[in-house]
Amino acid sequence: MVRDLTVFQRFMGLCAGRTGQLINYARLGNDAGVAQTTVKEWLSLLEASYICFRLPPFFGNISKRLVKSPKLYFYDVGLAAYLMGINSVEQISTHPLRGMLMENMIVTEVMKHFFNKGQNRPGLMFYRDSNGNEVDLVVQRGADTVPIEIKSAATINRDFFKGLKKFKSSVDRADDGILIYGGSETRVQNGVQIANLNSLHEVLSRYFA
Repeated sequence: MVRDLTVFQRFMGLCAGRTGQLINYARLGNDAGVAQTTVKEWLSLLEASYICFRLPPFFGNISKRLVKSPKLYFYDVGLAAYLMGINSVEQISTHPLRGMLMENMIVTEVMKHFFNKGQNRPGLMFYRDSNGNEVDLVVQRGADTVPIEIKSAATINRDFFKGLKKFKSSVDRADDGILIYGGSETRVQNGVQIANLNSLHEVLSRYFA
């Protein structure tokens, strides 16, 4: 239950600033000035209202220690941007959380792809281990997994492939994966499908028919 709307609105702004990040309930509670139990109650309320959702971590037959905390996203990226104080397109290009907003957008677009196919519980997760290796999104289809890395940069860097390669070498039946970035090219490089925003839905339809 929300008793103080001002505190709740501040809490939502803090959530927007943590888009695409691991949820630290204690820190979020401290910043908002509420208890951890209240943080969890309010997050559940936001989820029930289809405002936010928690993306669970990937767990597989991997020997390395994996992160167990979920990540936080908004269903409406425009709302997240508004809560961050972004009022124009020009602000986004230089905003320090631009990459997180793009990540949020791609995650929700992948989610909508499955919702539109009538699959209300798609196997979407993220991967991160204790050594800092990570993949922004993992799609699990039965025993097969497809890792998806998301970058807002317009130029491809070889470091973008690091997490995808690590995931494939660590997980059985893992695909080479997909790299979605802010540039214009669409091609296959070292087995990885490179896509941009314009080709996103075409690539998703091909991978997840």
